[in-house]
Amino acid sequence: MGDEVKTAAEVYEAAALPRMYEVHTDPDQAGSGDCALPKEVTDKPLREKSPAQWAYERVVLYLQKFEEQLDNDQEAAMGFAGGDAGVLRIEGMGYFDPDIITFYGTDPNGVKAQLVQHVGQLNVMLRALPKKTPDAPPKRIGFRLVANLDET
Repeated sequence: MGDEVKTAAEVYEAAALPRMYEVHTDPDQAGSGDCALPKEVTDKPLREKSPAQWAYERVVLYLQKFEEQLDNDQEAAMGFAGGDAGVLRIEGMGYFDPDIITFYGTDPNGVKAQLVQHVGQLNVMLRALPKKTPDAPPKRIGFRLVANLDET
């Protein structure tokens, strides 16, 4: 008793190692082919992560890679897919187990905004926006989030 019956697909999916693979038109583009994942992402088995934690970790990695491509006059923002809600300058991100992801920030007018989204509805378009303060260094949230993965 207590043994849960699983389909072959569920067993295969649960046993799969996390892997990230990308191909770009520019062969010199960072991340082409297999991409190394941080130890913080691969240490904990997938079956021990909630859907929210697993989605959060992957979005964080995409955000960090996106920020690596920005110049010093740009910061990361997020366009809302499937609606007219606009753009959110990403200033924070989190998750609520088992299945909610949240993004914190401001819209282009500086109005505070927060998106709370179920992982099953997760659609994120990363965008580059000009910095709010041209003379200030760009804020890079993706790098801070990756550094904090070990703590989650």
